[in-house]
Amino acid sequence: LQECILSGIMSVNGKKVLHMDRNSYYGGESASITPLEDLYKRFNLPGTPPESMGRGRDWNVDLIPKFLMANGQLVKMLLYTEVTRYLDFKVIEGSFVYKGGKIYKVPSTEAEALASSLMGLFEKRRFRKFLVYVANFDENDPRTFEGVDPKKTTMRDVYKKFDLGQDVIDFTGHALALYRTDDYLDQPCQETINRIKLYSESLARYGKSPYLYPLYGLGELPQGFARLSAIYGGTYMLNKPIEEIVIENGKVVGVKSEGEVARCKQLICDPSYVSDRVTKVGQVIRVICILSHPIKNTNDANSCQIIIPQNQVNRKSDIYVCMISSAHNVAAQGKYIAIASTTVETADPEKEIKPALDLLEPIEQKFVSISDLFAPTDPGTESQIFISRTYDATTHFETTCDDIKDIYKRMMGSEFDFEEMKRKKNDIYGEEEQQ
Repeated sequence: LQECILSGIMSVNGKKVLHMDRNSYYGGESASITPLEDLYKRFNLPGTPPESMGRGRDWNVDLIPKFLMANGQLVKMLLYTEVTRYLDFKVIEGSFVYKGGKIYKVPSTEAEALASSLMGLFEKRRFRKFLVYVANFDENDPRTFEGVDPKKTTMRDVYKKFDLGQDVIDFTGHALALYRTDDYLDQPCQETINRIKLYSESLARYGKSPYLYPLYGLGELPQGFARLSAIYGGTYMLNKPIEEIVIENGKVVGVKSEGEVARCKQLICDPSYVSDRVTKVGQVIRVICILSHPIKNTNDANSCQIIIPQNQVNRKSDIYVCMISSAHNVAAQGKYIAIASTTVETADPEKEIKPALDLLEPIEQKFVSISDLFAPTDPGTESQIFISRTYDATTHFETTCDDIKDIYKRMMGSEFDFEEMKRKKNDIYGEEEQQ
């Protein structure tokens, strides 16, 4: 996905783009697999899917589950590039958080917050005060700080200021600010406040949850950006084996495929193409589960997210569950796909993810993958090879977008600017068509 978005953006920026992929489909790691038979093959499961699973081609199963924040960076990229023309989205019905072995809905309105059994009555008042503070907080207006220094005061101290208890801190940090660990508590509070603001603003757009999901699966996203690139003259080649990346004097000059060299000045790729320029930074376990029922205690939602904060299960990092269903054209009628993921911390990852799988029982079929996470060791300044990071365990695209902006900056030498992109499109299409 990062490469597809960047090829779209670079094409709009007037660069000549050739996009090659050794796979026969778009999206690499972040593809959606269809028909269901291919998923069985991919995970080396014996036999074929049982008849109860319906038609194989009714399935589009994401390998990497993520939702889009309604007000987040990826939606902005989709809107500015008008890739929204090629996609339809649905709002995810609810976000849930795990506490003491049970799941609770993350309150999405004031009424829900007041009725929620996540916290006691007085705690609710304090939490409400805190949310009002966050909503009014403006990093450019010191009058909204109320004695907090956004660049110095830690988040731990802000929670103290509002006298919030551990349970509330847990779900605020992990289900609203969407941190994977508790490291953020001792960092300056500005980033956390902005994350909670993003959650609230995303929630305000559609009301049920702050998350969106594309019909037919996430595999639609890279295809949409591939189309954008093609409109601006980019060339796409699928099923193209990459034999070597040609380097002269420490700088990339081309890519060799099937005996020919495509020459280039800059190259963007994922870690799997350049194993000597990346380092392993961890592992993620993901378990794709096929269910014939909605998840218990979610009001029979046809889509939801569940976050299991780390200290509820004595871990360092959170466990996530994303659930979608036939309502999103990704599964056969009456079927649900739930994908649990977390950062691996021990030698027995399947045991680590068990608390999530327990919430999903009975499970009809499981597909388990453990992937290495890689980060580039080469910034690309000399070699002009720009390498994306592997997808992490989070269930939204904010970290992926940070990576895209980071690569853009290293390539172009300037910050990625949405407004600038809008202007470039106006130059090409003229203002009238934009209306």
